[in-house]
Amino acid sequence: MAIVHKRSKRKKTGGLYNKQRKRKKADFGSDFIPVKIAETKIKQIRALGANIKNRILRTNKANVIDPATGKSQVVEIKSVLENRANPNFVRMNIITKGATIETELGNAKIISRPGQHGSVNAVLVKK
Repeated sequence: MAIVHKRSKRKKTGGLYNKQRKRKKADFGSDFIPVKIAETKIKQIRALGANIKNRILRTNKANVIDPATGKSQVVEIKSVLENRANPNFVRMNIITKGATIETELGNAKIISRPGQHGSVNAVLVKK
């Protein structure tokens, strides 16, 4: 079944709204695709206007920024330590925005949306 981001069919009173128009491609959303820790795999998706989105499916690298020095490095991801989106994601090593990961440099917090941006960007967290 398609995921549609449109106005509800029902009013607060329970009655039906009159249909304004048909569904358009711009109204459709997409399913959640979990980003796991493994060898990098990227899938390209056609977006509106013939644009291309890089959707990352698996990765074991992250661009980590050190706020003290302002420098960034590409480092290996060891595991997911915390994920506020869903506590079960920690057990399954699923990376989402806001998750805390363990890297070679230390703990880092994800600041990008891996499923949308096609890369994992993170900031080092002081202990």
